[in-house]
Amino acid sequence: MAMRDTISNKLQEAFTPESLQVVDESHLHEGHAGHRPGGETHYRVHIVSDAFKGKSRVERHRLINAALAAELAGSVHALAIQAKAPGEA
Repeated sequence: MAMRDTISNKLQEAFTPESLQVVDESHLHEGHAGHRPGGETHYRVHIVSDAFKGKSRVERHRLINAALAAELAGSVHALAIQAKAPGEA
């Protein structure tokens, strides 16, 4: 299974989001730290979930990082996160 799918599945299970987009941006980081041949190292996540209501940006990021701890400790070098509660602009 591709890392993008693994990330999507874990976030779907952990947060039951009303919207989720996981983008592999590894190709944008060729020649930079953490990039490996074959990619699957740099990702951007856009997620909207009720789980983020009343939580600060830092708390939201910590929740996502905890859900993806194994991936972040392994092959994922960077994760850009945009996490919102429903109704937030």
